[in-house]
Amino acid sequence: MKGHVQDRWWRPKTDGNGKPVLNAKGHVVREKTERFGKGDRYKVRYFDAEGNERSKSFPDKELTRARAFLTKMQHDVLTGEYIAPESGDEKFREYTAQWQKGQSADAGTRQTVNSHLKTGIFPFLGDKPLKLVEKTDTIRDWLDWLERPKKEGGRGLMASYRAILFDTVSAILQAAADDKKIRSNPCRAKSIKRPKPAQRKVIPWPESRVHAVQLALPPEYTVVVPLGAGLGLRQMEIFGFSPDDIDRDEMIVNVQRQIRWIGGVPVFSPPKGGKTRVVPLGAGVLDGIDGHLAMYEPVPLTLPWLEPGGRPETVRLLISRVLRRSRQYRNKPVWHIIKGSNFTKTEWKSAFSAAGLDYVDRRDGMHAMRHFYASSLLAQGVSIKEVAEYLGHHDPGYTLRIYTHLVPSSHKRARAAADKVFAPRRAATESVTAQRRPEGA
Repeated sequence: MKGHVQDRWWRPKTDGNGKPVLNAKGHVVREKTERFGKGDRYKVRYFDAEGNERSKSFPDKELTRARAFLTKMQHDVLTGEYIAPESGDEKFREYTAQWQKGQSADAGTRQTVNSHLKTGIFPFLGDKPLKLVEKTDTIRDWLDWLERPKKEGGRGLMASYRAILFDTVSAILQAAADDKKIRSNPCRAKSIKRPKPAQRKVIPWPESRVHAVQLALPPEYTVVVPLGAGLGLRQMEIFGFSPDDIDRDEMIVNVQRQIRWIGGVPVFSPPKGGKTRVVPLGAGVLDGIDGHLAMYEPVPLTLPWLEPGGRPETVRLLISRVLRRSRQYRNKPVWHIIKGSNFTKTEWKSAFSAAGLDYVDRRDGMHAMRHFYASSLLAQGVSIKEVAEYLGHHDPGYTLRIYTHLVPSSHKRARAAADKVFAPRRAATESVTAQRRPEGA
């Protein structure tokens, strides 16, 4: 491949006819150029993958390094590993804007990613060039900043959230590597460790706590408990639930929507991950739903589908906001629509106080009802695969990692199966003794 190293301080001497001047040994005589002693001495000229000539200069006494650079550029072009030097000058923020064009079209997902970028990524990495973000030292400094307490100049974020941010940055830098903006993704380096969230075992509520919270809720909201603890619905699936989702003949519920808030605008959307599901409906849960219907009429609500401006969809909601006083959201009246964070603050936590219970942390949020539901199924011998389907998990392995400590031990059943084939001596002796025992003994 074409390319050479030019010495800009010396050049071949020529005669009046432009022919090289040779010395007594037949070697070309060299003479100083006008640039002698000024600036970099060596200039490497090479051609990139598109056939464009490029160059890079090196100072005096670095001929070896200049030749090594030329060899590397020629090798990278031949193997397809060539990266233009100016590619790494692009700011991380600017490249991320291009990366986002190829990501999920779901408005909720875009909103979540933008929140992550704004919260913990752009403030530290946004204005740095890609060639600097590519360095493992930069990623280490960023991870330290995320973990360091706010009083020490950091963000003080939990490991679980830091892991999410790490995965986002890794995805962006992997795309940059694929686009030949950088050579490699530093997040995949062996010296970089992904934040590891602390694995806390799920401790299901006792049944008494479930009933205590239900009794303490306002009457119009007590039905959220059988929907959560009896069907395993997520919070915004509960508030997007319609009595029309019930198949009374088959005794099942079709979980097919939730309410999401996109930039302050409520929309209907599929459940988390776009995964609709079918959940068996217990007779007692149906009684709870019917009891609510006997007292409160379903409220027809029309919202856009998936994103603001989407096609309108009308659904008869089982649960609607009860306006005890005038409420607004961002200076606009909000009718019938429940926002999860508002419900947790005004109704859910208040129920704990009314029931004389301590609201410890997020583990006492409405998601605790899903944990109770899962533990109840496992206690009845429902398989992990089925529990995963009813909860709407994509991977039964994920469900197992969360609830493995709640799976009933099969030791007793295994012993019984073995004893059926190989009867223990004591059991056999007792059986013979019972047969010989005289009546009335």
